[in-house]
Formats: sequence, C-alpha cells, structure tokens
Amino acid sequence: MRISQSMSTKIIIAVFCLICLSMQTAVSDTITPAEWGTIINLSGRQRMLSQKMSKEILLISLNYNKAENLSALEKTADLFDKTLKGLRDGAPELSLPPTTSRRILRQIDRKIAPVWRAFFRQVQEIINAKTVSPDQLNAVIKNNIPLLSEMNKCVKLYEKEASKSGVEMDLKLAVTINLAGKQRMLTQKMSKEFFIIANTPNSQANQLSLQETYTLFDRTLKGLLDGDTMLELPGTKDQAIRDQLSKVQSLWQDFKPLMEYGAKTKGAVSAEKIGDVAQKNLPLLAEMNKAVKMYEIQGSK
Repeated sequence: MRISQSMSTKIIIAVFCLICLSMQTAVSDTITPAEWGTIINLSGRQRMLSQKMSKEILLISLNYNKAENLSALEKTADLFDKTLKGLRDGAPELSLPPTTSRRILRQIDRKIAPVWRAFFRQVQEIINAKTVSPDQLNAVIKNNIPLLSEMNKCVKLYEKEASKSGVEMDLKLAVTINLAGKQRMLTQKMSKEFFIIANTPNSQANQLSLQETYTLFDRTLKGLLDGDTMLELPGTKDQAIRDQLSKVQSLWQDFKPLMEYGAKTKGAVSAEKIGDVAQKNLPLLAEMNKAVKMYEIQGSK
C-alpha cells in the first residue's frame, strides 16, 4: 500500500512529537524531590523580592536611611534578575535545573519578563539618581502588584508540574512550602503597604489592603502550626519546625500592632513608627525564611 506524501508528513510529525514528549518527560523525571523543593522555594522567594524592592524604594522616597536602602535595593533587584534567569535556564550555583515545561516557559517569557524589564529599568534609574521622583514612585506602586501576580502564577505552575512529574513528593508538603514561602512575601508586602500609607496619608484603599495582608499572614502562621482546612495546610508535628514558627510568632506579636496602627491611623504616620517598621520587618522575614528552608529540607528526605 502506498502512503501519500500528506500522510507521510503527518506520521513524521507525530513521531517527532512523541520523541519530544519522551525527551521532555525524561528531563522532568531527572528532577529530584530536593530540586523540586528548591524550585518551589526560590520561585516563591521571587514574590517576596518583588515586594522587598518596592518597600526599599518607598523607604528611599521617605528619606529613611537612604544610602542603606539604595544599596539593599541594588542587591535585591540583582538577586531577582539572577533567580529569574536561573529558573528559566538553570543555575548550578542556586541548585536550579533548567525549566522544560512549555507552559512555565511561556509564563516567564511572555508574562513575567516584560513586566520585570520595565520594573528593572525604574529600579536602575532610581539607583543611578539616588532619589525617587513622584512619577517613579507612582510607577512602582502601580507595577509591583502585576509583577507579584505573574510570579505567583508561575509558582502555582511549578507546584502543578511537581505533582505530575512522577517524583514522589508529598503534595501537601509542596503546598506548605508554597504558603510558608508566601509568608516571606507578606512580611514585605505589608511593610510596603505601611510605607505607601506613610507617603500618602488617609489612603483608605491602601489601609484596607494592609489589613487584608496582615490578616492573611496571621491566619497562615496559625495554619502552618496547627492546620487550616481552607488553606489546605495540614499543620506540623515536627518539633524543630514548631519551635522555629514559635520564634516567628513571637516577632509577629510585636510587629502586628504596628500594622494595625497603619491600617487605622487617620493622620500622618510618625517618623518613629516608620523607623519601627523599617527595623522590625527584616528579623520577621529572616526567621520566616529559616522556617521555609526547614520545610524544604523535609521535602528532600
């Protein structure tokens, strides 16, 4: 029986697609549970870095420790850029394998990269000028949430890829690593929102956002400890992790009243309160980050 040229072409294409799929699956199967933990952790950390940069820009605009925050901003932006490239193409120094999922590559190339390029330009201009213009401040306030949102979608895609990769990784643990990582972001997001309020007093929309952010942080912290069905958190019985989360909880009890003040204040935010938030948000972030790393190690076992 003779095969038409059209049918022959279709067969060749079908075989090629099967080979590609096989190759992609083979690459995916080489990703270990430890690497999946690192991928979910570092893609999740990108969310935090988007908010940390924005917070640092707001502190520069408030003339709070300007030189220190300019230096911190440069390091934060460079880390975001390096990690984004590592998530896409692999980075041995970050223990990141290259991404092979076409869905994730599309998300990085078509959604995240354009937003990041525009945001990164603003950051570089601020660093070079050593100051923040009103237009730059408005651009950062407007564009940081789209960057956060697109990065969050990417984390969820990695989560799904991990669950279907065939690697034996507890899906509940993947969700826990994601939400524990999200807590790092929330420390910076609520701090950023506090400083937006300090820049623009009587901003009810930002005060509502701040209230929603710190309420979510509070609920998730309790869920990480003792479980939360709605958040799909099983809680933990691991004593070392519970002890670390208790350290976070202790710092949170000192930080939470500042957030409540920001969400309710009717006038200008005092310099004292700005200084308190600027000094206390980083220890909260650092201790939450330690907890995330402990979950990541647990996932690699």
